[in-house]
Amino acid sequence: METQLDLIGGVRSVPGQTLDIDLTDPSTGEFIAKVAQTKPAEVERAIATADRIDKSGSWRLLDISDRAAALLRVADELDKRGDRIGAAESLGSGVVISIARLFGGSLAGSFRGAVEQMRNGGLVEEVGESDRPVEILRIPWGPTVVLVPWNAPAAMAAKKCAYALAAGAPVILKPPERAPFGCNVLAEAIAAAGLPDGVFQLIHGGADVGIQLTTDPRIRCISFTGSLATGRAIAIAAAADFKAVQLELGGNNPVIIMPDVDLSAAAKSIANGMIKLNGQWCEGPGKIFVPPALEQDLVAALLSELDDVIIGAHDDAAAVMGPLSHREHRDQLQARIDELVQGGATVHQVSAGPDLRGWFWPPRVLTGAPEGLCVDELFGPVVTVHAVDSVAEAIELANASPYGLAGYVFGADVEAAMSVARSIRFGEVKVNGTSLLDLSPESVQSFWRSSGLGGHGDRDVFRFFCGAQIVGVDRPGLPI
Repeated sequence: METQLDLIGGVRSVPGQTLDIDLTDPSTGEFIAKVAQTKPAEVERAIATADRIDKSGSWRLLDISDRAAALLRVADELDKRGDRIGAAESLGSGVVISIARLFGGSLAGSFRGAVEQMRNGGLVEEVGESDRPVEILRIPWGPTVVLVPWNAPAAMAAKKCAYALAAGAPVILKPPERAPFGCNVLAEAIAAAGLPDGVFQLIHGGADVGIQLTTDPRIRCISFTGSLATGRAIAIAAAADFKAVQLELGGNNPVIIMPDVDLSAAAKSIANGMIKLNGQWCEGPGKIFVPPALEQDLVAALLSELDDVIIGAHDDAAAVMGPLSHREHRDQLQARIDELVQGGATVHQVSAGPDLRGWFWPPRVLTGAPEGLCVDELFGPVVTVHAVDSVAEAIELANASPYGLAGYVFGADVEAAMSVARSIRFGEVKVNGTSLLDLSPESVQSFWRSSGLGGHGDRDVFRFFCGAQIVGVDRPGLPI
């Protein structure tokens, strides 16, 4: 098992406090450790270090080739640790090891991608004339805080931190208290790569540490992925001194079934989307709108697909789906389902799950729940199914959501399905698929409504960490 170690000013040390929260093995429920928390004085030291580095310009003004070389060394160090990161992420999130290893192996690519953005004109754009130089510069806002959730923390942290570091910002990462271990291996790799002391720092803890970071005026930029409630608190904190803020907050993502759909293919794809990361992903399918004549057949097809899912321990190489991350999340999810049942929903479930003591919660399909009770995301391997009389009604209901992160459309006529996809206001809408990955390497996605602020896509993530500055020789002879 990995350890929880701070990295402050280039020195790794054991955090000075613990929280009354148990880290447990998600497959057995066995105790692993208490959640570590960095002392307030040490958080202050990390902030002061980042502020000092930013003001000195020692990282921001470093030659681009030298900064690129440093980040490529990080990528090389991460290549050596992919399996360790995968194992740590699997233990923290419950995601099966076969998938967690894919995530573990992806971290190096985030650093190499950030270098590409930096090298390909991401920092300087010439817009003047031959005899009148004018430049648009992308310069970092300043000390940057990265906060990530527990479902795939190391991969998300690597993407955010790599692009912030490439932009020239000193970075403080706080991993999720429920799944800190993968981010600790990330910090180890960055330290081993020899980045200047304090350019990247790692601290631990819960809400108190997050509040100390996000309310400090020396922090100028915050990138957060997580819950709506925490995102709102961060937005309020950032508003006090107008920090740059990026918030990815999730949403109950609609699935629109067209009348001409291939039900078998749609059910296979939706079921696959339901179990990705054990249902613990913010862009997973959530609320299905289907013509009444197809509802029963769709539910039957979904249950048939889910019946084939191999559920097992997170470290079982044969398992396709593992347990939920922690007991509290399982209990909260079950409480939400109980509320929907009280409101009239019927639960359809084909598997009882493995005979293990961990936080297992087999997939479920709910029918009969009032659409108005199915507003917020459930964040688990579950969908609600709602019969609608027309595609127009499905579009109207989808757009009435307070969220706007992702959506899905399934239909045989691709152009008709694309037309529906264009009609719903969500950041990413996939037709006939539920892949976890972006639609394109050039993907651009905004977070609509209560799903957050900002967006993601390589270029947009890089630019988020930068402010634009134009410098150059003034135009002569202007009338005013």
